[in-house]
Amino acid sequence: MGKRMSLYPVLAAQNLVKNRRFYLPYALTIVGTSAAFYIMSALVFDPGAQELRGYQYVQSMMVIGMVVATLFTAGILFYTNSFLMKQRKKELGFYNILGMGKRHIAAIMAFESLFVGVGGVVCGLGAGLLLHRLVTLLLYRMVRFAVPFGVAASFPAFLLTIVIFGVLILATLLTNLLRVRLSSPMELLRGGNVGEREPKTRGLLAIVGIVTLGGGYYIAITTKDAITALGLYFVAVILVIIGTFCLFTAVTIAVLKLLRKNKRFYYQTGHFIGVSGMLYRMKRNAVGLANICILSTMVMVMLSGTLSLYLGTGEIIAAQYPADVNMTGQYDPFTSDEAGPFQPQVLLDKSVQALQEAGYQVSGVTSLRYATFAALQTGAGDFALDLAAEAGPEATRRTVYFISADAYAALTGEAAPELEEGEALVCVGETLPETVTFRDGALEASYRVTGRGVEVPMFNWTPDEYDPICLVVSDEAAVEAAYTLQYTAYDVPYDMCWRGLIGIEGGTSDSDIDGLNQVFWYENGLFDGLDGVGYYYSVSVDLKAVAESDGYAMAGGFLFLGIFLGLIFLMATVLIIYYKQISEGYEDRSRFEIMQKVGLTRAEVKASIRGQVLMVFFLPIAVAAIHILFDFNMVVKLLELFSLRNVPLTAICTLDTVLVFFIVYGVVYLLTARTYYKIVS
Repeated sequence: MGKRMSLYPVLAAQNLVKNRRFYLPYALTIVGTSAAFYIMSALVFDPGAQELRGYQYVQSMMVIGMVVATLFTAGILFYTNSFLMKQRKKELGFYNILGMGKRHIAAIMAFESLFVGVGGVVCGLGAGLLLHRLVTLLLYRMVRFAVPFGVAASFPAFLLTIVIFGVLILATLLTNLLRVRLSSPMELLRGGNVGEREPKTRGLLAIVGIVTLGGGYYIAITTKDAITALGLYFVAVILVIIGTFCLFTAVTIAVLKLLRKNKRFYYQTGHFIGVSGMLYRMKRNAVGLANICILSTMVMVMLSGTLSLYLGTGEIIAAQYPADVNMTGQYDPFTSDEAGPFQPQVLLDKSVQALQEAGYQVSGVTSLRYATFAALQTGAGDFALDLAAEAGPEATRRTVYFISADAYAALTGEAAPELEEGEALVCVGETLPETVTFRDGALEASYRVTGRGVEVPMFNWTPDEYDPICLVVSDEAAVEAAYTLQYTAYDVPYDMCWRGLIGIEGGTSDSDIDGLNQVFWYENGLFDGLDGVGYYYSVSVDLKAVAESDGYAMAGGFLFLGIFLGLIFLMATVLIIYYKQISEGYEDRSRFEIMQKVGLTRAEVKASIRGQVLMVFFLPIAVAAIHILFDFNMVVKLLELFSLRNVPLTAICTLDTVLVFFIVYGVVYLLTARTYYKIVS
């Protein structure tokens, strides 16, 4: 009994060495994913980072990454394992015929899983420990945290990685044992040689694919605002995924059959071998190609979106927080209590005095008020003050701002435009027609648009749910008139807004945050016992230093997560391509051997291989590029939820990401084509 037990690990080790072409990528996948999982876990459990301002954003991103990585790793390990079992069935069948019972085969498979699993996870943890500090330094640079002096190993992350991957590897082993138990020896012997019948042309499936893909594309290109994009994005994604699978399964078969009917094309050496080989395996090919296409799209969308957000963060912060201290008040100019009407200048003066008493040198002060409300744009220059109004499909909700000419000059440094009563200058939003009208039944106000001014970033890079429009009007009385219009129209009117912008000599940084909070919010701060300011609904104080800390923590966390998950998805894409090429290489080897015996030269074999691999390889990436093109509008709208409205920046990031991915994809093509050729030749 002891000798028999010692035989199983020896046979398992020999099997792994003999089948290293299959098992090495599988083991490397375990190494890579377990290393990535450990690093993300270590960042979540890092006790030294908990006190860093904004680290909660990074921590949340890493938790999301851990969940996604676990689910995705489970999928790719089961996919890879099914391929390995298909290649091993004949070998396991021989063991059974030679006298080994299924119980003995199970013991060998258990040792194989033990060797691969333990070796992969140990190496992955080792790689994770080595890369943890490097990755932490990279992350801290991205989110602008102070670089830690040392990064220690994380025992909770170490333990969690072992548990998660132990469960996944055990699950694949149990799946394999169940397959062997339910298979007869003859089924195992034939398992690696079961071919595919010629698939039928499926018209209904093609129609479903066209409808779902068209529906997903239609949603993507017609979405007009960020809220709609958020609600419909996953609907569009699901439709595109269904359409991709249907079209690869049905349309590719129809195209290959049409190519086969074209005798001038089909009866050429390279085309004949490639088309016939793909056609008879297209059921399995289609699923693999669709997976590659979807994974490639996910990688490019994730990286381009997170890169755009990270690179645009500085511009967002500069627009939303134009001063070191940014005060915002909301009030109703028609309502007050015993405190009297709101006195924003009194509040601003008290704030400046409090800062100076705390030792800060104030370098500039700006005060302005503006009216803002949502309206339904029913035409180029027509706006309804009724968000539920019946309108055509072109109607869209907008956020409208009104500021005075003097406020425009203070924010832009331009000269105040000379505007008469009833005139307006556009400074945010698209060019409007000569006359713009806001109406609610018989109540309306019209403005003659005199031109377009310099953009005011404060009202363009806003966290509004709808695209903004900002109109510069003649004076404060005109701003109040616009406020009165919506005050009368809406049952729950919007508040009048005030901004107080205070600059501090030399700017501010993280080290100033606690001191500035002490001035405004902490015990004995400005708002403790504040009087003489009058009645207001709310006043908030936003520090630019806090916005920078939180903004880069969030955007850097998104980018870091995008890179990490992108690498995992890319790893899965390469693995699917590799196993697909190896599987088809072994299936095609006997066919090419027969063809060489009947006169096919090695040069013709190589040309045929190149044509077949090219056809299979670049179809998914071409479709992925089309997906990216249609998805671009939706990504732009989703980024508006984070106040990013720099469409050229998003376009450049998307284009660069696609180009880099194409280069990587081309390298993978060259490597897998060589592997395929070595097998069949």
